[in-house]
Amino acid sequence: MSENNEKPKINLADAIRQKLEQKKQHASGKPGSTFQAGSAKPLKSQNNKKPNNQRRRTGGS
Repeated sequence: MSENNEKPKINLADAIRQKLEQKKQHASGKPGSTFQAGSAKPLKSQNNKKPNNQRRRTGGS
């Protein structure tokens, strides 16, 4: 069964290098693109979060 396999075996380091090259080429082909191309969720600043007032409400120390 392994005789039918056309792909040569490559080690993990080479596979990672190839993936990184593909990502770089993909990102350079589309300027302004991000790794999460499908996310339309706007980023929020953490300054918009409300403080947790549980200690004040319950009288905890």
